[in-house]
Amino acid sequence: MSLVFLNGQWCPIENAKVSVLDRGFMFGDGVYEVVPVYERKPYRLQQHLNRLQYCLDGLSIPNPYTNDEWVDHIHEGITQHHLDNQSVYIQVTRGVAPRGAGFPEKVTPTVVMMGNPLRRPSPEQVAYGVKAITMEDQRWLHCNYKTTSLLGNILAFQNALAHEAVEAILFRNGFLTEGALTNVIVVREGSIIVPPKSNLVLYGITMDAIIELAPSIDIPIRYEALSENDVRTADEIWISSSTAREIVAVTTLDEAPVGNGRPGEIYKRMYNAYQNDIQEQCFSIPLHHIKLEAPYMIYS
Repeated sequence: MSLVFLNGQWCPIENAKVSVLDRGFMFGDGVYEVVPVYERKPYRLQQHLNRLQYCLDGLSIPNPYTNDEWVDHIHEGITQHHLDNQSVYIQVTRGVAPRGAGFPEKVTPTVVMMGNPLRRPSPEQVAYGVKAITMEDQRWLHCNYKTTSLLGNILAFQNALAHEAVEAILFRNGFLTEGALTNVIVVREGSIIVPPKSNLVLYGITMDAIIELAPSIDIPIRYEALSENDVRTADEIWISSSTAREIVAVTTLDEAPVGNGRPGEIYKRMYNAYQNDIQEQCFSIPLHHIKLEAPYMIYS
């Protein structure tokens, strides 16, 4: 039986009901967060909670719980599901109010949380990379908030699927923003390059991990506006997200090979560093005692 946390109570998913007047349903007026869990330990939980607070502040939605209360609820949720590896989905909407455009006063936010099996990249995606397409970024101008208003992202992602690709890489006015559902990282001449932080990019927790880990493995990193030509002529392109992708190399872009058409050496080093970071933060067994298999494999 699947359980859902709804406004402070756990209940079977079939019994979880939200009013049709909830502003999340009416307007997409809410934010969400997805926390990956490995061996029942959330990965980089505080960073996810910090981003949740940032997004709530950006939409002027009061945080219904303190940081410690969120931690307790999330850990409780992990124990409610018989999954060692799972993703914890959190959604907070402004709440229930008569339909109207203005923010209602004295409304209690609606909170939904549930666990799902953790999706990770397939062994083939890790070993050989993935295909992506490019598109004009037609979304709104507050992409730095992780809101539930995802129609623009969904339309772009569906276009990628229609072209038998796993992601759409987006450009606005000729410059890279991000993917429909991922961040995009470019490698040129041995350096990692990422778009500058702005309202046009939602910096992911995995992207932050890449930026944090790069110096520890002697890979230079810099923030730089990347033109479409910069991306198309890159030595390597990666996409990243907390679930489903983690870090995956894009080896085909609009039917053309990226680099030599295989995951590059910089990618392999970063992938190893990221997997090591997961092991150190979430696994109680030391890495050298664990037999890793793709997609958890470590490149030699």
